[in-house]
Amino acid sequence: MTFADDFLSWALVIAFTAVAISQIFAMIRLLIGPGTADRILALDTMVVNVIGVIVLLGISQGTQIYFEVAMIIAMLGFVSTVAYARFVLRGDIIE
Repeated sequence: MTFADDFLSWALVIAFTAVAISQIFAMIRLLIGPGTADRILALDTMVVNVIGVIVLLGISQGTQIYFEVAMIIAMLGFVSTVAYARFVLRGDIIE
C-alpha cells in the first residue's frame, strides 16, 4: 500500500464522517425547525448530503455509475424542492 492509497482511504473516512454528521444535523433541523422554510431547507440539505455520499461511494469503489446516479438524484432533488416550496407558498404545484 502506497502513501497515496493510505492518504485516500483516510480522506474518505473523514469525508464520510463529515457527511454523516451533516446529515444528522439536517435531520435535527427537519424535526425541530421552527418554520416551514427551515424544514424545506433541511430537506434540500439532506438531498445534497445523499449526493455527497453517493459520490464518495463512487470514489471509494472506483465505479463511474455512482456519478450518473448522483446527477439523476440532483435533478430530482431540485425539482422536488421547487415543487414543495411552490406548494407551501401557493397551495398548488401546477397552475
